Amino acid sequence: MSRIAKAPIAIPSGVDVKLEGNNMTVKGSNGQMSFELKEGVAVEINDNIIHVKWDESVKKANAQAGTVRATVTNMVTGVSKGFERKLTLIGVGYRAQAAGNVLNLTLGFSHPVGYEIPAGISIETPSQTEIVIKGMDKQKVGQVAAEIRAYRPPEPYKGKGVRYSDENVVRKEAKKK
Repeated sequence: MSRIAKAPIAIPSGVDVKLEGNNMTVKGSNGQMSFELKEGVAVEINDNIIHVKWDESVKKANAQAGTVRATVTNMVTGVSKGFERKLTLIGVGYRAQAAGNVLNLTLGFSHPVGYEIPAGISIETPSQTEIVIKGMDKQKVGQVAAEIRAYRPPEPYKGKGVRYSDENVVRKEAKKK
């Protein structure tokens, strides 16, 4: 039995949820998102509360119910509040600057790195060593943060690189002679 799928989802004010057959649409102040429900999983909307139900006879419906519930929760949160991920650049000369549709990164390479910002994502650079990624799709925000971090992941000896602001990098001791 899926314990995640049993929890109800409260719909905040300002969010409109529509269910048409197997397609679910969620509208809010940040935009609109849609999702196609999996086979054997159904959604009920009563009094601004969403309940996920699943068919016991379908083999993978129990596992899919938890996934659908988490996805619907992320959609409701995304269109109302949005998601945010912060990255920090640590290293001498490491800089970031958002210019239009491109994030320019100086990460110690012989050339600057230009990351093209995908649609639906906004990137801000409050300082030269901080990057704030915002969007309504949690998966897309996390993917963009992971792609930027992959250019120069933090290394264990000096801790230099691009890291999440809440990430704790375990440092290694240098080799002794």
